[in-house]
Amino acid sequence: MKTILIIEDDRFLRELIVRKLKGEGYQTNEAADGEEGFEKVKKSPPDLVLLDLILPGIDGFEVLSKIKEEPTLSAIPVIILSNLGQREEVEKGLKMGAVDYLIKAHFTPGEIIEKIKAVLK
Repeated sequence: MKTILIIEDDRFLRELIVRKLKGEGYQTNEAADGEEGFEKVKKSPPDLVLLDLILPGIDGFEVLSKIKEEPTLSAIPVIILSNLGQREEVEKGLKMGAVDYLIKAHFTPGEIIEKIKAVLK
């Protein structure tokens, strides 16, 4: 069973995505801030990380760079899910190693799950 770590400080959105993922047969783990998220990646590496960029403490870009710098973790696919939709931010996220960059306003939770499934195939 694949495990997905959702690093998202919006509790409502996080719980919605967790519910949908569990309904699709995934295991989930969650973190409400960047530091906790990175600790969870290290302690129990997931099959995929769904990462918000605007987080309390260290931001999503920093979490992404820490994951990609760590040889044992760098192969974990990271999908950014953010309200930041500027081209520079999208390009920066992809350049740093994210496999996809989803702008929250443009995707329903169902579509987000489809993206996750596609990456994990």
